[in-house]
Amino acid sequence: MNDDGTALLTIGDLARATGLTVRTIRYWSDEGALPPVARSPGGYRLYDAACVARLELIRTLRELGLGLDDVRTVLSGERTVAQVAEAHVAALDAQIRSLKVTRAVLSSVARRGSSAQETTLMNRLARLSAAERKRIIDDFMAEVFEGLDTADPDIRTRLRFATADLPDDPTPEQVDAWVELAELIQDPEFRALMRRMIEFNAADRGPDVPAGTSLWFMSRLVQLAGEALRRGVAPEAPEAGEILRGLIGDADPAAVLQRLTAASNERVARYRRLSATLKGLEPLPSYEEEFSWVVAALRCRAGS
Repeated sequence: MNDDGTALLTIGDLARATGLTVRTIRYWSDEGALPPVARSPGGYRLYDAACVARLELIRTLRELGLGLDDVRTVLSGERTVAQVAEAHVAALDAQIRSLKVTRAVLSSVARRGSSAQETTLMNRLARLSAAERKRIIDDFMAEVFEGLDTADPDIRTRLRFATADLPDDPTPEQVDAWVELAELIQDPEFRALMRRMIEFNAADRGPDVPAGTSLWFMSRLVQLAGEALRRGVAPEAPEAGEILRGLIGDADPAAVLQRLTAASNERVARYRRLSATLKGLEPLPSYEEEFSWVVAALRCRAGS
């Protein structure tokens, strides 16, 4: 109660009761979050006991990071605290994701000693929205598979899975990997290379060839070439021809050689390693020795 016998409180009274500064309370009052209930004969703003509770709610919401617009919608009854809190959580999640990307980009720049141009490109690609990143991946898949309906659906599934996106909480290494992968899958030459691989696959498949045959072929290649290497069979040896027939049957060695050369391209291998990094996985074995043995054996017979 004031000296004049009223039960109303001045801003100074509110400040003493709540521990807030007069300046803060006056600002919230000016912004419409804490309107006075009356004015004194001298024009000073006066508040009642309900204003104290209102002020405590304002302080709580502001400490939780809500803006005054959100505070006013709660105080006016337009939205509940729960509704505003839910929206604020979503906004905070987006901000946290952005900060994590910022930290990863800066860590990568510091580690690599990136130039200003590299830093700009890295930041731009890393900050693409999820929809923009999806568009880049979708464009890549569409161009690689357009019109190739006979390609093994298992290949399409595995390629889509391999083209990994940037995680919400990326490491500096994953930022590096996404930036490089995004540039790679937008490169027309790389897209043409991947499309040739799919074209070879589509040409190999007849109407009765089941899905997953391509995966079986690669597994068989690794198995047979691995056995040949362990036994010391040279690619040019007559026995190597028998091993190849067990792998490719009566297929033209030159055609198979062309297909394997595309599949074992260093840029394709790099694509697979980048995808593994983005997924937080160890890269799959490359089986370079096995592929090299089969390629050498095919070259010995491609002209015959």
